Amino acid sequence: MKKREPISHIMTKTVVTANENDDLKKVVEKLKKNTIRHIPIVKGKEVVGIISRTDINRLTFGALFEGQEGADEAILDMLTISQVMTSKPKTVSSDTIIRDLAEIFAKEDFHALPVVDNGELKGIVTTTDVVKYFLEQYE
Repeated sequence: MKKREPISHIMTKTVVTANENDDLKKVVEKLKKNTIRHIPIVKGKEVVGIISRTDINRLTFGALFEGQEGADEAILDMLTISQVMTSKPKTVSSDTIIRDLAEIFAKEDFHALPVVDNGELKGIVTTTDVVKYFLEQYE
């Protein structure tokens, strides 16, 4: 097993983002269209928040991702991204060691972290990325 491999080898470098001024319907569209579970919220290149599919499901009781649009969409019109996002999320740098990232995921209640170098979003890394990496070590 490679002991000191940085997360830059497993992170997603092309990140789908939303602007803090977008509406929540746009966030939901991006989650669905790209089949992803987390979207960093940016102001320019700076990460100011993150929204997960779970955050949206809590608002709509899961209906939006089960094809039951309608009444729950009204909730999305009433709230802003700033009201729903996790503000000032924990971030990691691209040179963070994968093992250290795994420890963060094991200890904290995160399933994705934005990767930020010098104040600029460079990627996103998820628990799935870490699990896939560890599985590859057994091949």
